[in-house]
Amino acid sequence: MRIQGPTVAEILASHESGTGSPVRTAARVADAIEARGEDGTWITAVPREQLLAAATAIENRPGARTLPLYGVPFGVKDSIDVAGWPTTLACPGYAYTATATAPAVQRLLDAGALFVGKTALDQFATGLNGTRTPYPIPRSVYGRDLISGGSSSGSALAVALGQVPFCVATDTAGSGRVPAALNGIVGWKPSRGLISTVGLVPACRSLDCMTLMGTRVEDLDRAFAVMAAPDADDPWSRDRGPRHDGAPIRVGLPDPGELSFFGDAPFRTAHLALRERLPGLGFETTPTTLRPFLDAGELLYQGPWVAERLVEFDEFLREQPQAILPVIRDILTGGYRFDAIDVFRAQQRLQELKARVARLWAEFDVLVVPTIGTTFTVGQVLADPIATNTVLGHYTHFGNLLDLTAISVPLGTVSDGRPASAMIVGPALSDDVVLAAAARLLDEPRPTTAHPDHRLVQEEHR
Repeated sequence: MRIQGPTVAEILASHESGTGSPVRTAARVADAIEARGEDGTWITAVPREQLLAAATAIENRPGARTLPLYGVPFGVKDSIDVAGWPTTLACPGYAYTATATAPAVQRLLDAGALFVGKTALDQFATGLNGTRTPYPIPRSVYGRDLISGGSSSGSALAVALGQVPFCVATDTAGSGRVPAALNGIVGWKPSRGLISTVGLVPACRSLDCMTLMGTRVEDLDRAFAVMAAPDADDPWSRDRGPRHDGAPIRVGLPDPGELSFFGDAPFRTAHLALRERLPGLGFETTPTTLRPFLDAGELLYQGPWVAERLVEFDEFLREQPQAILPVIRDILTGGYRFDAIDVFRAQQRLQELKARVARLWAEFDVLVVPTIGTTFTVGQVLADPIATNTVLGHYTHFGNLLDLTAISVPLGTVSDGRPASAMIVGPALSDDVVLAAAARLLDEPRPTTAHPDHRLVQEEHR
């Protein structure tokens, strides 16, 4: 079972009141990480003395207590650059020391947040299960040898274990939402381009999103208010959409016959029970189809987007193939089979599906589906790594191809004690509606506009 750590708001309140301090928070975090040992959460954690020194430096900054994230600890997925620290992508042969910090992370540091270290991931951010690593294989906080999910495995664990209240992760095909679901936390993939991906080693540059994990929507709001900003160096950069105005949220529900649970009866029962609860929570529901979403998801690994990973890793693959895990090497080399005709054929098919999905959004505001249809043990994934990974991405693969925003919301446990979750999906730039719906599912109060500090934070850190 996950350990509930203090929220961003609770940490800020203790630091601002003087009942706590960034240094004491840093010591608590260091203790928690040391107590777990090498459990596959962190690839590079900031050593205790350096962490305490960084916390001291934050305390000594002019006007420190007014900073939006004064002394709040956070982790960064180890595919994102932080100056002076190694970026490994879980591949020691590829590792390098970053000379600059990703702008989105730098904004957190400027806002007073405390960098704790680089979290574990599936190698080259290629995978949804967390087992594709040369380091210790992480497990879900729910135990029983359940996978942690990936590729942002360590980011999810650091939050679920209560070590930090939020982590910066990524999501290309579900890499933030799946591990969030498997560890009972909130995992939000904002619309592509709202958070700059400069400083992220790309998996598929045209699809990559920098994402956030936490235990509360409020914590995601606070971090996002700092991180989100236009970036002229990111060609996908754009401003966020309108805030939710408090209007009723219309939920599209696919026919149950279109939902796949892969023989997992407890997961099916839990999800259908959630659907029954939605009207009582104030949602308006309407039937819809999931088919064009799923058809788009099938393009991700059956189509030429696999080849996009070679834009970044082709040279390394050719020069040091033995440095790459066999399962990752097989996936990367599979990209060579596609040609230009395949690319255009897939783009045309995707455009057709985008048009079909766009028409559906006129009927509802958000779509509610499972985040995952079932889960696996580490042994099951190692025995059949490709098929199990495909199952994990059944409901997430289509997200970025269709330019959607989505959030995974924890819903307790199913009848046998495994973590239950649901995913709320919306069209691009409907992020605030999706967040409002997530907060309602979590019974978490949330303003009908952005976090009250949002405008101030944006202006101070723009």
